[in-house]
Order: sequence, then structure tokens, then C-alpha cells
Amino acid sequence: MKFGGTSMAGTERIRRVANIVRKQAAGGNEVAVVVSAMAGETDRLVNFCREANALYDPAEYDVVVSSGEQVTSGLLALTLQSLGCKARSWLGWQLPVKTIEAHAKARVETIDAPEMLAGLEAGEIAVVPGFQGVSVEGRITTMGRGGSDTSAVAVAAAVRADRCDIYTDVDGVYTTDPRIVAKARKLKAVTYEEMLELASVGAKVLQTRSVGLAMKEGVRIQVLSSFVGDDAIAADELPGTLIVSDEEMDEMVEKGQMERQLVTGIAHDKNEAKIILTRVPDKPGAVAHIFEPLAEASINVDMIIQNVGRDKGETDVTFTVPQADLARAQALLEDRRDDIGFNRIITDSQIAKISVVGVGMKSHAGVASNMFRALSDRGINIQAISTSEIKVSVLIDEDETELAVRVLHTAYGLDAVDEPV
Repeated sequence: MKFGGTSMAGTERIRRVANIVRKQAAGGNEVAVVVSAMAGETDRLVNFCREANALYDPAEYDVVVSSGEQVTSGLLALTLQSLGCKARSWLGWQLPVKTIEAHAKARVETIDAPEMLAGLEAGEIAVVPGFQGVSVEGRITTMGRGGSDTSAVAVAAAVRADRCDIYTDVDGVYTTDPRIVAKARKLKAVTYEEMLELASVGAKVLQTRSVGLAMKEGVRIQVLSSFVGDDAIAADELPGTLIVSDEEMDEMVEKGQMERQLVTGIAHDKNEAKIILTRVPDKPGAVAHIFEPLAEASINVDMIIQNVGRDKGETDVTFTVPQADLARAQALLEDRRDDIGFNRIITDSQIAKISVVGVGMKSHAGVASNMFRALSDRGINIQAISTSEIKVSVLIDEDETELAVRVLHTAYGLDAVDEPV
């Protein structure tokens, strides 16, 4: 079970979480719980680091920011004990959660959990702080934003859990953002592949890295709401959204537990910016000169379009980067102007990416053309297109985001017949 920062914000909410955990343990389950820091606490600790030393040592930064989860893990263990449960906390270095790569963006390599497993078998609830581990040098490490989801999946894989329940501020994965489309439907299940695509194109339910790890390790995830009453039924019976393998999804469809949809969901992301370089030399190696410096600066490039070459052996190249990286990308490209040989650089941050996702696309033609027709009928101009096996994304004007999401949700038959409960 994993609980995020809003679920752990204060002693009252921690007591509510403890009751949810106790109920799961009372049902005969062996339970490990991964917790985030209290909402806002990590930001507060990050600011302390910046005030102490603007050029802070990443290793000491990790020592400071990891303390938020240490507090909540201890508090939840204490609260569970007050409710009559056997419980103890296991910090990242105590299990240990062994990590590789850099401080502040570490990746889980292995989790050695024989002692924790022995405690679980003896009826003890294990409480693990998310987001933190230990490096090969024995230093505390943290996993970057959203790292607690990854911690939860890694712990679930290490103890071979039947399921990893991720409690969040939404009660499942919807066909689109219910704040935009009132008739958005909660999905009973989605595949790892679909959730990876949805998470990467703007759906904020789960962190991409955690879904990738779940897919690799075969960990079944369930997304649930943590804002349920203390008297709510146990998670085994709650209708959250399961994230499962293609094979399990096929079994659910065969048993009539759910219908296979052509399109699973519509996602949107307003955090992209468009860059156009005009009159780039149309010759081998020209595009490499554009993207190599961006890659070296760890700036993620998404959509790329190279226009048809001009008569003078020149072409325009259009691509997108995260909005937060726009100024840095622009400065890097200006520095390399002579190497690249472009004429002008044009930028636009008032754009949005709209994506249609579904494994049904693998076996059905016409999904993309339906998307283009639906947007065209409403006068929405498409600025760029990118596709994968189960996703079609388009770039549009930011002002038309909500309209585009609603239009596509209806066009693919995703609107709920009745208002969502």
C-alpha cells in the first residue's frame, strides 16, 4: 500500500491512513506500506538547502530532503501501534534499498528484504519511507519527484506482493480529466503499456518510472482514493483501476469482466513549447548538430518535424521541448548557430499536446484519421503530429485544449451514458 503527501498531511489524516491499513491487515493480508512526506514538506526542505548553500552538495541535499519521509513512516508506525497493530518502520538504508546513478535522481537496483519478510510473516506491518535509498558508497539517496510510487512498486516486487495499491487523491484512472469532461468514465483496468503512454503525455495519476518498473517486474497496481471514510470496505473490494499485463487484460475481457475499448483515454499536456529553426542546411548531419547539444544538456525533445526541403538545399525543422527548458534550449541553439547554420529561431509556449491512447489501435485502422476529422470539424488547427503503436499525439493552440479533449472524448464514444457516481 502506498500513500502520498496529501494523505499524510497531519496527524488526523495519518490516523485515517492507519485505519485503512489496519483493515487490510485484519483481512488476513501481510501488509507493507510506503509513505510520502507530508504535503509541502519536501519543498520546505529543498528551500532550506538553497538557503544554506546555493551550490549545495547533492549528497547532503539528499540527507535533508529524505527526512520528510522518515518522519511520516515513524508517525504511521506509532499510530498503528496505538490502534493495537504490530508495526515498525524500515528506512531505506535499513532494508536496504540499494540504488544506482546520481543523488537526487537515483534508481532502485535491488531491495534485500529477508528481515522485513520475516516480520510480515509474523504479522508485523512494515512501514517504508518512499523516495529514499542507499548508494553503493553507503550514502542516503533520493529518487526525484514522484519517487515514492517507484519505491512502492520496487518494494512490492521485492516481497512478491499480490498487488500494489497506490492511494492517491483520485479514485482511479479515467478516460480523461473529469474536471474537463463531466462524462469521463473510470476505467476498471488498463494495460501497463497504455498507462505508460498516458503518464508520459500528461495524465498525472502515476509517475512514468513506476509504471515502467511495474511492467518489468510484473507487479499488478491498483489506483485508489485515500479519501475514503474509516468505515469503507477493504481495498480488495473497492472499485479502483487495475494496471495489468496484456495477458491479464485479455483474460478479463474473455470472462466478460470488462469490454475491450479501441481507445482507452484522452490525455493533455500544456507543459510543452515549440521551437522552429528556419533554413537549416538540407544535408547529412545537419539534424544531429541540432539535437546533440540538447541531449548533452538532458533536454528531452518530443515531437520532431522536418519540412520538405526548399530549392536552395534548406529546410525548416520544428520540435517540442518541456516548457521549463525552453529558455535553456534557445540559448544552447543560439550558441551553436554557426555549427547548425539556421537563419531564425521561432518559439511558441502557448501550445498543448493532445493524445489519444489505446492498445486497440494495434489491430484497428482509422484511429488517427478520426482524430484529425473530429478536430477539423471544430476548426481546431493541428500544428504537429507524432505517433506510436498505441498513441497518436497532436500539437494545437493552448486556448483550444479543453474543447479538443471534449470533442475527442465524444468522437471515440468514451462519454459515460449516466453521470459518473
